[in-house]
Amino acid sequence: MNITLYVIINVIIMAALIYGLLSLKKKGISFTIRVLLALVLGIVFGAALQLIFGAGSETITQSNSWFDVIGTGYVRLLRMIVIPLIFVSITNAIVSQDSKNLGKMATQIIAILLITTAISALIGGGTAKAFNLTSEGLMAGEKEQQASMGLEERLEDFQSKPIQQQLVEIIPINPFYAMTGQGSSATLSVVFFAVIIALATIGIKRTKPESAENFINFIKTLHDIVMRMVTMILRLTPYGVLALMTRVVSSSDFSEIARLIQFVIASYVALAIMFIIHLIILMIFGLNPITYVRKSAAVLMFAFTSRSSAGTLPLNINNQVRNLGVSEGHANLSGSLGTSIGQNGCAGIYPAMLAVMIAPAVGINPMAPAFLIKLTIITALASFGIAGVGGGATFAALTVLSAMGLPVGLVGLLIAIEPLIDMGRTLLNVSGSMLAGVLSSKFMGELDTDIYNSSTIEEV
Repeated sequence: MNITLYVIINVIIMAALIYGLLSLKKKGISFTIRVLLALVLGIVFGAALQLIFGAGSETITQSNSWFDVIGTGYVRLLRMIVIPLIFVSITNAIVSQDSKNLGKMATQIIAILLITTAISALIGGGTAKAFNLTSEGLMAGEKEQQASMGLEERLEDFQSKPIQQQLVEIIPINPFYAMTGQGSSATLSVVFFAVIIALATIGIKRTKPESAENFINFIKTLHDIVMRMVTMILRLTPYGVLALMTRVVSSSDFSEIARLIQFVIASYVALAIMFIIHLIILMIFGLNPITYVRKSAAVLMFAFTSRSSAGTLPLNINNQVRNLGVSEGHANLSGSLGTSIGQNGCAGIYPAMLAVMIAPAVGINPMAPAFLIKLTIITALASFGIAGVGGGATFAALTVLSAMGLPVGLVGLLIAIEPLIDMGRTLLNVSGSMLAGVLSSKFMGELDTDIYNSSTIEEV
């Protein structure tokens, strides 16, 4: 058989799997189960394709180009709605929120994100040391050297912008340009603009109540429309997960992964430990961690598959409000800020692991208290502005290693296994974002514990 015929057969199989998932929906099978089943089917189908046709074969490449119509198309739909969702959600939440509590809410959310990122850095560094990971003897091949050269250029670009300038750039010169999603600070810029508009609306309630009321009604209507769009898109999640997972598994270079398998294992051990810490934190504040896992499973599995914290934002906010009992203000703000601040996996664990691996090669004791304290502080602060898309951890690592005075060449070497590790990192990022929403809502007495503790999971 020629390649075209094989591709047609593969596409037919994918269509049959999608039809099977569709039939399960008609039979009333829960959304979470369908998402998990799609994940498993994607792994099996992807592995079968690679075993049959071989990694990097033309058949797999052409088949994935068709699967991308579903997988990448779904992610693009989610990313299409992210900026409108952030803008209307933040604006609506603030105009409906007691303005006296706004600063307290934002402070708590940011504090939780940064504290959990600092804990993640300690976990990442400790795990790297426990596994005796080191950069000594790791020699980058031609492909990795080329990748490193590109990363060095990105580092030089970063170093040309001091932290003061990066903070100032959060204020958008053209808010409509920020709404196109361009630039690493786009999300924070949209949040900033939404806050300014909301505060201005609150400010004219007394002097021009009619104008304020008209704008608030417009925002509420826009919010209802955007949330309906979110619901429509989220219903496609099982099919998107199936296609995305099939592509990841079928196109992964397992020979490259085998070279650095110890780092992969250590990374997932660190990610698992930090996720358990999330659950312990929930227990400390009187919340059932099993309930959290059960109700958040579909969201976390999509984050794992898509490798995009920003792409997972609509599911994140929806789950916080409808299943975890978080107030809309806390859910919207924690979800939005969590795509760019305090990402536990990408900006916490990963950079710290690399720093501990590299330190001995340059004559530094990675377990020295001074080194660990500096690493923890720098990692937490460097987590500001990390883009919530696949590859954000690379930039976070460049930032931390540069600030610590360590060489960045190892970042390029690890490019080969980035996608595999990035799945787990993104899951932890999203969990940290939801944790911030749940805790801040509880601290301010706005968490609906009846919804959180209920046994039902509200379907999309």
